[in-house]
Amino acid sequence: MQIFAPIYRKTLQWSQHHFAPFWLGFVSFIEAIFFPIPPDVMLMPMSMTQPQKALRFAINASIFSTLGGAFGYSIGFFAADWATTTIQHFGYSEQWHSLLIWFNKWGVVFVFVAGFSPIPYKLFTISAGILQMAFFPFLIAAFISRLIRFVLVAKLAAWGGKRFADKLQHFIESIGWIVVGLAIILILIFR
Repeated sequence: MQIFAPIYRKTLQWSQHHFAPFWLGFVSFIEAIFFPIPPDVMLMPMSMTQPQKALRFAINASIFSTLGGAFGYSIGFFAADWATTTIQHFGYSEQWHSLLIWFNKWGVVFVFVAGFSPIPYKLFTISAGILQMAFFPFLIAAFISRLIRFVLVAKLAAWGGKRFADKLQHFIESIGWIVVGLAIILILIFR
């Protein structure tokens, strides 16, 4: 049964659509606030199929991710109680507590590192607002870290280009099922 290959082919098709940069910006914006899927999922295929535009796509994702981060910051700043309750409601209590400790210790350096972290970025943006971190240092650190991350992702995907996209298509089904299997194992381990 093939599930991942058709999705992969459709994603490559969508990555070449003339509205793809708009959707990349939109996903980058909402991912910094609440959306669970990182923009890399769109940025990679867009950069593979249009390598000459990879840098432009990375800058687009960085700008909108930073704007989304600013919005997340304002949610934390103006609705701290609601944001804390919501974060805990979605099961991020443990990560939230660790985050607060790290924020108090590292400040703006922590925001910079957060741009590369596998921990959901929205936790960093909202918690920076809740802790009332200085806004402009937050914004600068967020933009630089997101730019570095997205440029690396875009350039690596562009470097692989169409030949990598074609090779990946042969292995995407196996990769997809391996990821699902690992996710199930991790869920069972951390339960």
